[in-house]
Amino acid sequence: MKRHVIEESVLFVSILKWLFLATGVGIIVGLSTAIFLGLLHKGIELTTGMPYYYLLIPPGLLASTLLVKYFAPDARGHGTEKIIEAVHQNSGRIKLSVVPVKLLATIITISCGGSAGKEGPAAQIGAALCSGFADLFSFSNRDRRKLVICGISAGFAAVFGTPIAGAIFGVEVLFVGGLLYDVLLPSFVAGIIGYQVSSALGVAYFHQTLTFIPVFSSLFFVKVCVAGIFFGLISLLFIEMLKLFEKLREKIRIREEWAVLLGGLSLVALTYFLSPIYLGLGLETIRSAVEGNTVPWYASALKMFSTSVTLSFGGSGGIITPIFFVGSTAGNLLGHLPGFHVSVFSAIGMVSLLAGAANTPISASIMAMEFFGPELAPYAAVSCVISFLMTGHRSVYPSQILSMSKSSSLTVKHGQEMGNIKGVDYEPGEKSISGAISRKINKKSVKR
Repeated sequence: MKRHVIEESVLFVSILKWLFLATGVGIIVGLSTAIFLGLLHKGIELTTGMPYYYLLIPPGLLASTLLVKYFAPDARGHGTEKIIEAVHQNSGRIKLSVVPVKLLATIITISCGGSAGKEGPAAQIGAALCSGFADLFSFSNRDRRKLVICGISAGFAAVFGTPIAGAIFGVEVLFVGGLLYDVLLPSFVAGIIGYQVSSALGVAYFHQTLTFIPVFSSLFFVKVCVAGIFFGLISLLFIEMLKLFEKLREKIRIREEWAVLLGGLSLVALTYFLSPIYLGLGLETIRSAVEGNTVPWYASALKMFSTSVTLSFGGSGGIITPIFFVGSTAGNLLGHLPGFHVSVFSAIGMVSLLAGAANTPISASIMAMEFFGPELAPYAAVSCVISFLMTGHRSVYPSQILSMSKSSSLTVKHGQEMGNIKGVDYEPGEKSISGAISRKINKKSVKR
């Protein structure tokens, strides 16, 4: 009896402790996110009102590059990736110098027309503040790590207005195929508080309840499954394009500043000859696609290009908002096929790309409900899981740790970072369907 009393007492104190700390994280991240988004909005208003504002892209990327290079190298990249790396490799320790540099570099990048998102910087700024808070009060490495994970959840929730999906994202994005249940409670609290604080400070959110959801039928369910496969392949293409441009940037043997200007000029050319809709956040195009309006059929491909160039050539910003753009426009293209529905599949594509590219099918499925209403959620969830599986063992976050294989017929070493996976072996099991198919194919080839 005494042992049970001690156990329950310790658990009670632990719950109180993390309710208090997670509330503090939510307030810190909600406040910092509101400030960041307010400044970003002002910067975008200032530049986009100018004629030919896209000519600012090359100097903008150069300014962002120099800021990060000389003042906070840890601020390089798209934010969330650096937090994942810090959690896995440095017990969540992030330098406070990241906060002003990341804020300024991202505002410059996006305001000048760079194609990037806002969630990664918001989460990284919040996580750096949480890390500094942990250092101030001499927290243990384990507690600092948990606080920083809560910062991811709160940042995601505060940027997109999705407290439940944000909470799950923070504990899902670190490991592919695993959830950190010990951080679940504080992540939920931090996500809810972060969202409430930022919304109270005037941050506006995108929520689009769909007016039409097809009645369930076998045919519609098949279409959703086909869509999941399609979005998984688009996710794969996006990930590989990001890698391709990173390698291209490394192979350009000229001074870094000149390479950055070259990348910026390619975006200027894209805008001049086609359209400026592939620059910046692209929120108007996302909304238009989900509302069922027609967008260019090649919009997703050009957004992947502009984002890959921006992030590989010195730009600072997140990756999730471009993922939403690519997913919604790819879904818009699919929705124009006979028998499909434009608005429905644009919405499904928006969350399915997140599930596939970031390996976060659970948070993406919940986000579908928070964005578009509960009627779409079951179909979106099916598409999200299929997209997650189709993407394979790849990710826009190379520092994610693999904790599962996406098929029993594939052999891949668990516990390694996604960016370090060089190859996957195919070993069909005796009882697997894929194994039976493989054996039949082999027998036919032997007979021939």
